[in-house]
Amino acid sequence: MLNRPVAPIYLDYQATTPTDPRVVDAMLPWFTEHFGNPHSADHRHGWDAAEAVDKARDQVAAAIGAKGKEIIFTSGATESNNLAIKGVARARRKRDGRDKVVTLATEHKCVLESANRLIEEGFEVIVLPVKPDGLVDLDLLNETLDDRTALVSVMAANNEIGVIQPLAEIGRMARAKGVLFHSDCAQAVGKIPLGVEALNLDLVSISGHKLYGPKGVGALYVRRRPRVPIEALMDGGGQEKGLRSGTLAPPLCVGFGQACRIALAEMASESERLSAMRDDFLTRVEAAVPQVVVNGSRDCRLAANLNLTFPGMEGAELLAALDGLSVSSGSACSSGSGSYSHVLEAIGQPPGRVAASIRVAFGRFTTDEEASSAAQILIDAVERCARVRA
Repeated sequence: MLNRPVAPIYLDYQATTPTDPRVVDAMLPWFTEHFGNPHSADHRHGWDAAEAVDKARDQVAAAIGAKGKEIIFTSGATESNNLAIKGVARARRKRDGRDKVVTLATEHKCVLESANRLIEEGFEVIVLPVKPDGLVDLDLLNETLDDRTALVSVMAANNEIGVIQPLAEIGRMARAKGVLFHSDCAQAVGKIPLGVEALNLDLVSISGHKLYGPKGVGALYVRRRPRVPIEALMDGGGQEKGLRSGTLAPPLCVGFGQACRIALAEMASESERLSAMRDDFLTRVEAAVPQVVVNGSRDCRLAANLNLTFPGMEGAELLAALDGLSVSSGSACSSGSGSYSHVLEAIGQPPGRVAASIRVAFGRFTTDEEASSAAQILIDAVERCARVRA
């Protein structure tokens, strides 16, 4: 039996990431030495803060191949998704008469709930099923998009099963039909190459704390040419081009920008290291627990993600047995709701198997030794639970 580590091994990097020390170093002066309001246009303190925010805006934009002027800072991906979906739907209905929104059953809850809110306003919302591997059915999507569709929203990489959707194909399809294309890229930015022009993306949601930046800050990319019509959700002083009023926090913006810069520079090497770590982990688990099932496409997935089902196990029992290992049963945003994963249900997993699933996500600071220890902790826990249930 393996000796348990004193501190739990953290393998829940899709829930959140620790802030990179290099990001913290960049942020610290903006809490104390440089404390100006970036919207104060009459003195040096405000000018310095505004310059730092604009530099961060450019760094965030570079991570997706956009321009700084197309980045709107928000509090995170949830706010960005709400602004993109509700703001565009309302604006396009007024301007073009388009009153239909299309999305997928595996989207993040904040996307699905934003779309559901629009139903109360008379919009038609189509939530399409996905294939058993979690990927979009492109033929079905093409049939669904029409001249009434204002927006299609499909996340780049799933927050539970790590599946990467074919954004380029979706983007071409949407552009051909005059449909605006939004993607929740919170799990993808800094992990896979993204280019808004090549992918025909009109709106992109990003979150700072998913890529080793601070919590409480995110961004929404809004295409300028051709300009995307969008209505603000909040009223106020008109900051962020009138789309997101409120005083920006320079420390958070600076940290977010630095996190994007680092992620872009180190993406290729980090992806290679983490995919090798993930594959080695899975090989060890499959050798000891051959009945384990990998949820979602094995080919089109994030380098660091595994979503595993252990048939015959009870998920809560298994998680409780994983003393010394921090993993999750799904999205952190829904973990306290008491409901099963809507993502696993959408790919056809029966309730019993959904309940017997865990998400494992490696990250920048995961060592080979930790990954090896984690695999053994998981194997031991599964074997222990199996003996108890026998």
